[in-house]
Amino acid sequence: MGNKPSIQPPMKMPWKDRLLLSLAGLDSLARRRNGTVNRRLFSLLMDPYVAANPKPASGVCTSDFTIDSSRNLYVRVFASSDPSIQGKLIPVIVLFHGGGFSFYSPSSKPYDTLCRRISRETSAVVVSVNYRLAPEHKYPAAYDDCTDVLKFLDSDGTRSIDALSNLELDFGNCFLAGDSAGGNIVHHVARRWAASTQNWKKIKLAGAILLQPFFGGEERTESEIRLKKALLISPNKCDWAWKTFLPEDANRNHEAAYVFNSIKEGIEEAFPPALVVVGGFDPLHDWQIRYYEALKEKGKQVRLVEYPDAFHAFYVFPKFSDTPKLMEEIDGFVQANRSI
Repeated sequence: MGNKPSIQPPMKMPWKDRLLLSLAGLDSLARRRNGTVNRRLFSLLMDPYVAANPKPASGVCTSDFTIDSSRNLYVRVFASSDPSIQGKLIPVIVLFHGGGFSFYSPSSKPYDTLCRRISRETSAVVVSVNYRLAPEHKYPAAYDDCTDVLKFLDSDGTRSIDALSNLELDFGNCFLAGDSAGGNIVHHVARRWAASTQNWKKIKLAGAILLQPFFGGEERTESEIRLKKALLISPNKCDWAWKTFLPEDANRNHEAAYVFNSIKEGIEEAFPPALVVVGGFDPLHDWQIRYYEALKEKGKQVRLVEYPDAFHAFYVFPKFSDTPKLMEEIDGFVQANRSI
């Protein structure tokens, strides 16, 4: 009899990270059977809050700015404290966090750490978006909020953000980035921008960075079946996330999840170059590969980077061996697609 394929990647990580990874299943305690979320419990168990810090920490300063208080739409801005950036054009990365459309925020520790590192590694200003969460706010609330942040930036909104007042931001080299559900949002917001480029005054998308993006459909892919007990996410968790986010009468073949038909029918000419990152131990692997192939088939500029031993959301663990490699890829992608 042959050996069964492993569902867990070989890992060399600090014991604290391995412990956190082993506790990831506790999020199920906050997901109620009726499709609602016990947010207080989730915050207690899984989502430690990190305040913005205007003083340099790891070479980066952070500040929060509210765009629309009626829907708690705010951004956390990450900017390098290196004085040498003064007077230089600085690229902008607008980042949408993951969490199945239902969890986390820019003030969540994993995303504060991730954005801080991306800002430091790329010398870019990172604008992390606090969009409305499901199930309280279903499709298309997250897409609308993230598009509105882009419109805010396009309308000179950054002039009112003190942390950015002395920086030369290069909105002609703006990148969208997101992981998991945030990667899904990147796709949809990029398409909205690309469909109406004539309406944007200064924002030009130079690239889209999709880290293990959350796509799906009614069928079960081979990776979903093989990795049904994988780390951090499972097909059952994904089904729950889609149910809480999509309209009440929709299934997983809805265009928000199953993006492939709309790409095949015709994707906008202005859709930006894309970086698609996948992991070999991610149940969503096959959907992500299908996304890459769909863009490539339509003649879009797209780069695929695969880490065979990576699990879903590996990049929120700084000591995981592939995380530094990913930071190099992101920096390389940003530098290669800037038009200077």
